Amino acid sequence: MSQAASDNLAQGPYCDLQALLRERFSARELNLFARKTVQSVQSGRFRTRFRGRGVDFEEVRLYQAGDDIRSIDWRVTARTQVPHTKLYSEERERPVYILCDQRAPMFFGSVNCFKSTLACHIGAQLSWAALNSGDRIGAVIFGDNQFRDIRPKRSKHTVLQTLQLLHSFNVQLNSPVAASAKLDLAQMLKDTRRIATPGAALFVLSDLHDLNDEAEKQLFHLARHLDITLIQITDPLEHQLRSAAALNITDGKAKAQLPAHDRQFQRAYAQQAQTQQQALEERAKRLGLEIISASTADDYRELLRQRYGARRSS
Repeated sequence: MSQAASDNLAQGPYCDLQALLRERFSARELNLFARKTVQSVQSGRFRTRFRGRGVDFEEVRLYQAGDDIRSIDWRVTARTQVPHTKLYSEERERPVYILCDQRAPMFFGSVNCFKSTLACHIGAQLSWAALNSGDRIGAVIFGDNQFRDIRPKRSKHTVLQTLQLLHSFNVQLNSPVAASAKLDLAQMLKDTRRIATPGAALFVLSDLHDLNDEAEKQLFHLARHLDITLIQITDPLEHQLRSAAALNITDGKAKAQLPAHDRQFQRAYAQQAQTQQQALEERAKRLGLEIISASTADDYRELLRQRYGARRSS
């Protein structure tokens, strides 16, 4: 991770609100809707295509030769006995939704920061970038037992409200395991279906550990009307576990020991992680969605610049 990006991340387990506010400077380099195609299989293929921003009704005027007859306003024409046609203008903004996971499994990290903190910083940059593009920004932020949603508006106040909410949920995390957790990804995707409007862009920030059959079903319904980007937040220890000695672990109640020094255990651990990742990528492939992998070990700012750099167009 670059020195600038590392300095911006909180050194402790929680994110810093002032650091989220400073993300607006890096977000100036981003354009969420002019993306560079990525050829790397590991990064996922950019299979989705952002839908047009649609049209807004502007006015009715007298029909002129060459006008599309499908745009004729038959009510006005019948009332005035003179052909009239409707004029439309292209929408100048689109809703952008941030769905951010701040549950207990995200409260983990072995380098630079916790996954929960990384998700907050990426969410902050995407929010600022949407505002800079003149788009409306909305959010759904959820923890283990509660969630809050912000309806999309094109205002700095809405972005600030989103950052406050990200910070609030983040600092409430205090345990690696929440035994009484009630909210899962499928439920939050279903709730997003309730508030998201067709044609919007949805960015899902999560480790995607519970992207199961029901969550896939909800993504299928959402993908029919929304442009979805899955941003998987990961940590190196989730893919490979090596140590010179056995590791003692606990969830705050039970204790266990992992033979992380044993090569057979290391191979089995890495194989299981690879199998889980392949299954996740297969789900995304069936849905025609991309997965962007953001690791706590990498420079998240450079990752976003590569995908959404303002001068990189598809």
